[in-house]
Amino acid sequence: MSGRRIHDMGGLEAGPVDRQDHKHEPWEKRMDAIRMLCSKHGLLRVDEMRRNIEDLGPGAYDKLSYYERWCASVTNILLQKDVITVDELGRKMSEVEQRWTKARKP
Repeated sequence: MSGRRIHDMGGLEAGPVDRQDHKHEPWEKRMDAIRMLCSKHGLLRVDEMRRNIEDLGPGAYDKLSYYERWCASVTNILLQKDVITVDELGRKMSEVEQRWTKARKP
């Protein structure tokens, strides 16, 4: 695979593609809405999304799902453009984790 990046699957055996519709999780729908809003307001372009997904590297790219890659890409773009800061992101992630933990307790 000399010269290929992890996302470049062209010409490789990958098996059949499942083309059936599937139910999207609520967070996946939210991720799509966030991406559309960011695009609508000029905060990101499709080529930026693709570049940031392709730059994830083999470890992250292989482990993340389709929408998780989108989430990582949008997050990186907003950080790169100083729309959000690492500190703001960390605080919000902590808040969400606390709500998640609290909601899961019996």
